Amino acid sequence: MFAKINTVMKLYPLQFESIFKDRIWGGTKLKTYLNKSITTDITGESWEISTVENEVSIIANGVYAGISLVDLIEEYTESVLGTKVYATYGNQFPLLFKYLDAREDLSIQLHPNDALAQKRHNTFGKTEMWYVMQADPDSRLIVGFKEQSNPEEYTKHVADKTILELLDTKKVKAGDVFFLATGTIHAIGAGILIAEIQQTSDITYRIYDFDRVDIHGNTRELHNDLALEAINYQVVDAQRTYKTLPNCSNTIVDCPYFTTNVIELDGTVKVSKTTNSFTVYMCVGGQFELTLEGEVYQYTLGDTILIPAFLTDFQLNGQATVLEIYIS
Repeated sequence: MFAKINTVMKLYPLQFESIFKDRIWGGTKLKTYLNKSITTDITGESWEISTVENEVSIIANGVYAGISLVDLIEEYTESVLGTKVYATYGNQFPLLFKYLDAREDLSIQLHPNDALAQKRHNTFGKTEMWYVMQADPDSRLIVGFKEQSNPEEYTKHVADKTILELLDTKKVKAGDVFFLATGTIHAIGAGILIAEIQQTSDITYRIYDFDRVDIHGNTRELHNDLALEAINYQVVDAQRTYKTLPNCSNTIVDCPYFTTNVIELDGTVKVSKTTNSFTVYMCVGGQFELTLEGEVYQYTLGDTILIPAFLTDFQLNGQATVLEIYIS
């Protein structure tokens, strides 16, 4: 906890120190595309805003620089989270924001729903979405089953290491969006850079990892027993189509956990919102400015910004593609 600077929170757009995660499948696009200061050639993830235990974001700008997001929320709960978010989640920040670079295929995996995650892990489930920022030619995602399956068929194919025969693949390009409800088997394929928005959870059930080994010759843990009860064996329609009208908020995902819009910014957008929820902007293309009470804040590709809920009126200006995320 920190000493109050003022009894009323100073409202300004917050940025955070990126939390980098080396992964067996990671690469260097977080540096070459997003100008992140990674230090290895296998950086798979940049956690942009997180309150996951032991992985809490630290504010990087302004008068609260050096303070953790958890401490800021503890001190100014409703001002940061919003009145409606606070009523639903208390002082918990319910979302996690990341950029992911898949140099190789990720493991085939899924996430439990809220009820199962609470029962087993005392945490949220993990509903998530992907916005494809860049994709090498012929890159693909795995999303769900080709046809309806069942635990017996699934178990047999896992044992035979033929699970890929059951799973659907989607060729992707920049701008594609996928919504992954809990229980959906999925994997990001090699050559894809993604912006990911998800519930605050780090619970993943890995079911197949292509028999890969790490630098010590060890395979990664699989969770097939846990996965059996968590899997959705139905065919899912995960890809989302959406409008791209300029200078307005085009909804791409609207679910109980978050709403995500895309703004194709080509000039100026005035924002006037309620105090119900915080808003997060992820710059997934170009550059833009945010003007607040005469002060100008500048952002570029790969930046992620948290707008406290009680900051309700400001202006965006520039040439950019921006994801706008809040809780309805």
